[in-house]
Amino acid sequence: MRSSSSSSTTPAKASPQALADLAVQAQTCTVCAAHLPHAPRPVLRVSPTARLLIVGQAPGRRVHETGIPWNDPSGDQLRLWLGMTREQFYDVSRIAIVPTGLCYPGTVKSSDLPPRPECAPLWHPPLRAAMPDIRLTLLIGAYAQAYYLGKRRGRTLADTVAAWRDVAPEYVPLPHPSPRNRLWFKRHPWFEAEVVPMLRERVGAALAAGDNGGARNPS
Repeated sequence: MRSSSSSSTTPAKASPQALADLAVQAQTCTVCAAHLPHAPRPVLRVSPTARLLIVGQAPGRRVHETGIPWNDPSGDQLRLWLGMTREQFYDVSRIAIVPTGLCYPGTVKSSDLPPRPECAPLWHPPLRAAMPDIRLTLLIGAYAQAYYLGKRRGRTLADTVAAWRDVAPEYVPLPHPSPRNRLWFKRHPWFEAEVVPMLRERVGAALAAGDNGGARNPS
């Protein structure tokens, strides 16, 4: 097993080459290899010009197989919330994607296991430091919210999402868009009625300044 070098945990300089070097280190990381069901395949997309950062949980099986983040039904739902096409969503010059855990952690009883706890503290600080143009971070699911918000989280995920103003303007906390969460959406209709329009507005604003277009709201 290879441990990451000390340079991996030191904030990188905000330059394209520094971020490119750091991304290679992250993509070849094997720190958690002994705990994973398959060979490590870290999945992330980073850019020194990205303005939006999407932080989810960890790659699922389909994402692990394809190496493309949010390349599954959950990603389809997330793009609907954002009002984005796949082409817009995967424009790495504008949108970075770094999950809480970079590798597929496996499943138990058909449910995905939590992200490996070593991952976020190791990679998120230096990656964030090397992307100085990030204006907004979407925290999708309880694990992303736990890492970034800590004690600022609400008692439940619904409480955290409903109190999004408390962590604005830096973050927007969101539920996971998995089809398995249909009951959650049914019990919390205010999410799609109130939070999704706000989400599209804030994402569009974050992407628009100094850019050639923001998130597109479907008519």
